[in-house]
Amino acid sequence: MLRVNNIEVVYSKMILALKGVSLEVPEGKIVALLGSNGAGKSTTLKSISGLLAGEDGLITDGTIEFKGKKITGMAPDAIVKNGIFQCIEGRRVFKDLTVEENLMAGAYTRKDRKNIKGDIENIYEYFPKLKALQSRKAGFLSGGEQQMLAIGRGIMAKPKLLLLDEPSLGIAPLLVEEIFKNIKKINQEEGMSILVVEQNAAVALSIADYGYIMEGGRVVMEGAVENLLANEEIREHYLGIGKEGENNFKEDKMYKRRQKMVW
Repeated sequence: MLRVNNIEVVYSKMILALKGVSLEVPEGKIVALLGSNGAGKSTTLKSISGLLAGEDGLITDGTIEFKGKKITGMAPDAIVKNGIFQCIEGRRVFKDLTVEENLMAGAYTRKDRKNIKGDIENIYEYFPKLKALQSRKAGFLSGGEQQMLAIGRGIMAKPKLLLLDEPSLGIAPLLVEEIFKNIKKINQEEGMSILVVEQNAAVALSIADYGYIMEGGRVVMEGAVENLLANEEIREHYLGIGKEGENNFKEDKMYKRRQKMVW
């Protein structure tokens, strides 16, 4: 469904952020894009959704194709109409609008107005907490509730491909589990393809079919989830599990502190 072909992205005409990134999202699948802060994950999503221009970013090489059609450099609103919707990092909801008004805003580009009310009820089935809060202004919701609302608003656009940027960021672990369980359910029931950017590799790989790992603006590893989970390097550096099954996070932090002291 989506094919990103060797793209390069430059910010402010001088900062090279992506260095030949290629990836694919098959129809009806969940693909995870993993990596540390600054790896280029969010830039990759914004390249696909057309949001780079607002941050003085530009695709300088390569192409992006969606359902066989070139969308490189296309305006964001045209990309939404073509079937791609991005939920931006940081739970970007309309804080002065109610929960239900936010969901209705997600359906702005749709022409099948008679189906919107029923689709809002479907969102409430995925996220029952939003049903009880439908008349509350979004600015008064908790972080987890705002994230549910942001995802729900994205689904209301009826995209063929949903881009999720760090859906677990700043959210309590129990809510993270609930949100990702619903992401998987949405994928299965709606047949919606999903590309999810996530630092929490364990939770992302628990629902994904395929994964890519980025470092320094490049894809350095890719594979089916079961192969990534079996890879010792992935297990140690992204899941915190060493060869003997022991958590290595503490050792990693100590190592980093030692490095700083040496410097």
